[in-house]
Amino acid sequence: MTVPTLKQFYLDKVVPELAKARGYKNAHQVPTINKIVLNSRIDSEADKNWVQEVVKDITIISGQKPVITRARTSVANFKVREGMPSAVMVTLRGPKMWDFLLRLLSVTLPNIRDFRGVGRKLDGRGSFNLGIADHTIFPEIIVDPGRKNIGLDIAIVTTARSDDEGRELLRLLGMPFRTASAPVVKKPDVAPATGTETAAAPEAPAAAPAPAAAPVTA
Repeated sequence: MTVPTLKQFYLDKVVPELAKARGYKNAHQVPTINKIVLNSRIDSEADKNWVQEVVKDITIISGQKPVITRARTSVANFKVREGMPSAVMVTLRGPKMWDFLLRLLSVTLPNIRDFRGVGRKLDGRGSFNLGIADHTIFPEIIVDPGRKNIGLDIAIVTTARSDDEGRELLRLLGMPFRTASAPVVKKPDVAPATGTETAAAPEAPAAAPAPAAAPVTA
């Protein structure tokens, strides 16, 4: 069986570098990707046709058929009834997980217009969550101007024991984390004078006020 490209890169490059940097004595101590979960919430007022459209698009993006999660209880304030579809989700493991992550890192994210990287914050347990507002950034999706776009939550779950380990693992795999921007230096309103510039002539002092006129006597 052919090893996925990104997994082979992980075994050949990432594992030795992490082991050297972190001082791991065993290759099994090196963190890895455990699973990737894709989740898309469904509006309570959506019809059955829209639910099937979401299922179809998530299947195209992930390469695996998702499941429809349903509400367990009724909530009148949100117009939710028990048994209504609430989300579409799929969990990727193994080769499909590595293939999806490779497409996400090398094709999907770099093609976003004005993309400046993803946030550096993890969830406190070494895993990373990424929100996608428009699913048409995936090249597999055919853009239809008259169709509503789908939002996605992508959870990349790792075996790292801390956020630093998880962040370093994802960085070595190619996750484009946002770098800290340089501080903006405010320019002065008036440029400082140089030796070659002509100094402005001093302003003349203001004229003294005229004395008051003497009172006229009869």
